[in-house]
Amino acid sequence: MAEGAALDRGNTLSHARVLKIAFPVVLSSATVPILGAVDTGVVGQLGLAAPIGAVGIGAIILSALYWMFGFLRMGTAGLTSQAIGAGDKAEVSALLMRVLMIGGTAGLAIILLQIPLFWMAFQFSPASAEVETMARSYMHIRIWSAPAAIAIYGITGWLVAQERTRAVFVVQFWMNGLNVVLDLWFVLGLGWGIEGVAIATLLAETSGTLLGLWLCRNGLLGGAWRDWARVFDADALRHMASVNSDILLRSLMLQGIFVSFLFLGARFGDVKLAANQVLLQFLEITAYSMGGFALAAETLVGQALGGKARMRLRQAALLTSFWGAVVAILMAFVFAVWGGDIIDIMTTSPEVRSEARLYLPYMVLSPLVGLGAWMLDGIFVGATRGRDMRNMMFLSLVVYLLALLALIPFFGNHGLWMALLISFIARGVTLGMRYPALEALAD
Repeated sequence: MAEGAALDRGNTLSHARVLKIAFPVVLSSATVPILGAVDTGVVGQLGLAAPIGAVGIGAIILSALYWMFGFLRMGTAGLTSQAIGAGDKAEVSALLMRVLMIGGTAGLAIILLQIPLFWMAFQFSPASAEVETMARSYMHIRIWSAPAAIAIYGITGWLVAQERTRAVFVVQFWMNGLNVVLDLWFVLGLGWGIEGVAIATLLAETSGTLLGLWLCRNGLLGGAWRDWARVFDADALRHMASVNSDILLRSLMLQGIFVSFLFLGARFGDVKLAANQVLLQFLEITAYSMGGFALAAETLVGQALGGKARMRLRQAALLTSFWGAVVAILMAFVFAVWGGDIIDIMTTSPEVRSEARLYLPYMVLSPLVGLGAWMLDGIFVGATRGRDMRNMMFLSLVVYLLALLALIPFFGNHGLWMALLISFIARGVTLGMRYPALEALAD
């Protein structure tokens, strides 16, 4: 599909178009937390809490490092969709080259700095010595896929902006499907333990990025991608840096919330840490499933803004949010009815199963209270309103920290979960307050 294919469809927005964009992303995104659930479930078959906690801490540290560059997906989606809306095909190709260069360089830097980065991460982690040792073993293997893991963010954003969500599905399905197969083989078949989980992820992420590059070949066939004067255009780079730096700061604060959540949970012991890790898979399943409609919002809002079409922007926000709400209600229902069964699949430890059930009601509430945050994130990314996202995330972080101070002393791990849900509500409310200013940009 050519870069300008989105323009060929015309400006008509409909439920069918939203679903056509979102459905492949929902399917592909759902495989990401399923992979995390399989990682947890495979290690959980060992019947011990420590390996589950180790994979959880190791994965979230690496995810936090990689997601600092999540602006490559979000910023690229917004900038590329606006370039498409404005009919600038050469800029679409130039954007692909910029994000690939940034992704590769960032990944190599993380590999070179892995020792001090891991040391700093574990200074904030009060996990037991056994859990930390296992987590380090996992991380020192998986870190070698950092360039691929970061570059895939930019590739995904570039494809989504063109409504090429089937290509995104192919990449994610291949990457996560291979990871699941290798997980089962390496851990249960060959008995490699958490090292097997790390090797499986390393191989899957690398091969997935190579496949993504092949699917982006249309953007590399013309001469625009090697028009270095355009690729390194000062004004374009400044605008990209401004958008991405704000999104980066927003992402750092968001990751700070999730990393602190896991680390604070470790203070309550290995069993509660493992239970929290199991339940975070529920949260990721919800976020990634709803993310398909947030990505549809990025694409359609960005194209509307690039074309200076205010009413089309509003229609895009409403249509995508409607389907996001449908998914949120469905997720809440599934967790309420089958949540206990899902927990039992992910771990065989009786203690972890029992502990996780105590906090399952928070998982039922999370899709409902997080709806506004997830959908408005997509809307603001499409409009490249990074500054608003940064500022509202800061306010939400402050609310989260205050909630931690107020609730943990009285409610322990329950207070930790309450504070996390409160942060979701704060993000939705604060971004909602800024929405009218976003619409004014399309005039």
